[in-house]
Amino acid sequence: MTGLLHLVRHGQTTANVGRVLDTRPPGAPLTPEGTEQARRFGAARAPGAVLLSSVARRAQQTAGLIGAEWGLAADVIDGVHEVQAGDLEGLSDEGSIKVFQDVVKRWYAGDLDAAMPGGESAWTLFDRYLPAVSEIRRRHLPNGDAYLVSHGAAIRLVGFHLTDVDGAYAHRHHLPNTGEVVLRPVGTDGWELVSWADAPSHLDPMG
Repeated sequence: MTGLLHLVRHGQTTANVGRVLDTRPPGAPLTPEGTEQARRFGAARAPGAVLLSSVARRAQQTAGLIGAEWGLAADVIDGVHEVQAGDLEGLSDEGSIKVFQDVVKRWYAGDLDAAMPGGESAWTLFDRYLPAVSEIRRRHLPNGDAYLVSHGAAIRLVGFHLTDVDGAYAHRHHLPNTGEVVLRPVGTDGWELVSWADAPSHLDPMG
């Protein structure tokens, strides 16, 4: 019996509220609501075998608050931060958000070579993110569930890539803050989807 991998989006940030494309670490901090979201997440669940986070401030803060509920220290790992927006970083105008969203839409349609202007393609994300997922599987899932606090766009893309989730579904179903995509290891290196929490709207471009 192996554990499940919970890919958890961080709590609400000041950039989420302002609809700012905030991808470069360390990034924006949690809002008071984001802090409460993280605490509620931890209080509602039994502790996992391991709790991990990306290097981004918001992910570390979220994991720290969850860990405080569980009595478990969170470890920071490399490679699992948000898709890098490149030239769009820090922008919040509708035109820039549309450019970001159009690239993401192309990824879910199968054009994984498409890249953010001055930023990452889907393949670039996979090259840094998937080795971390494989290491979590190898080291931690034999001992129980692993929780990784990461980022909305990255989590959805990785969930889509690793499972048989339809691209249109993945594009349409965003993640709310502290929503999670849960994966079960199958066979030697496969994965199947257990659950996908979908957000009530697409107002937050990073979801």
